[in-house]
This record gives sequence, structure tokens and C-alpha cells, in this order.
Amino acid sequence: MGDNVKGRSILSLAWGVKQSFRAYVESSGGSISTANGASRLSDGGFEFDPAEGNDLVLGDDVSGRGVFSGEVKFDAHGGMLAVFMAEPVIEMTSKGLMLSVADAVSRKWRVEVAQLDLSALVRSGPDEVSIPTSLTIEGIQWLGDHYPFKTPLDPVLLRLAPL
Repeated sequence: MGDNVKGRSILSLAWGVKQSFRAYVESSGGSISTANGASRLSDGGFEFDPAEGNDLVLGDDVSGRGVFSGEVKFDAHGGMLAVFMAEPVIEMTSKGLMLSVADAVSRKWRVEVAQLDLSALVRSGPDEVSIPTSLTIEGIQWLGDHYPFKTPLDPVLLRLAPL
């Protein structure tokens, strides 16, 4: 990881889940909606603002938790396809750097939906990094059993605090 990334806190998270999934939902007459701190980006992905407890810092050892606010709902086929994600969290676990979401409006449960490949982190701007992601075992069911384990998902884009 470059020295100009180490020790910098995270200001926002952008993630589109999977571009082909978003395209499928919208081309099938479905809808995608955002609320409570999430917004839609021009490329179709989503941006989440930091929430209380957001203290993720990138470095030789990732520390803290990236806690973000907002929710996204995917609905299609008269409710037969319904995917919900809220309050994404990025944190280091025994499985690696993981992205989890609350997967129900009640927010009682969290699901680790994506693993981040920190070794493939790239600079996407002076204060941004892009990290490839792949689908977890738990994420398979979350997306409705349409994608196999380790399917590449959209990369996570993290906006960093300026130096």
C-alpha cells in the first residue's frame, strides 16, 4: 500500500454491488431506491456517508471499522426479487477484510456479503482507493442464489481524508 494511503481515515464508501445485477433489476421493470444517507451515483452505484463509530484506517495493519449510513432496496418481479442492504460496515475479520450489511429493514442481522482484496488496492484518484470485491458464501443467498461463490462484484471505492 502506498505511503500516501497509510494512516488515512475513510470519508465515504461507494459501492455498486454488481453492475449486471443493477442492470437486470432495472431492465426487468424493477426499481432501485436509496434512503437514509445513501445516494445514487452517476455510474449507477451507491455512496454511503460515514456514520458514528467510523474509525477505519488503512495501513500495514487495517484498524478500526468503516461504518456507513444509508440503505438501498432492489425490487423486481412483483416482489419476487427483493434485496435490501443497509448500514454497510468494512472491518478486518478472521476471514480477511469484509463488507457486511444489515439485510432486513429490522436491522437485526448482518451478513458478510463481500470480501475485499486489499492486496489488489489501487489508487483511483488523489484521495481515493479502489478495492476489488468478491461474493462470499453468505452473499450468495443475499443476492438470491444467482451468482457462485467468489463471483467478482463491483469494487469498493473509499474516499480518504486529505493529507
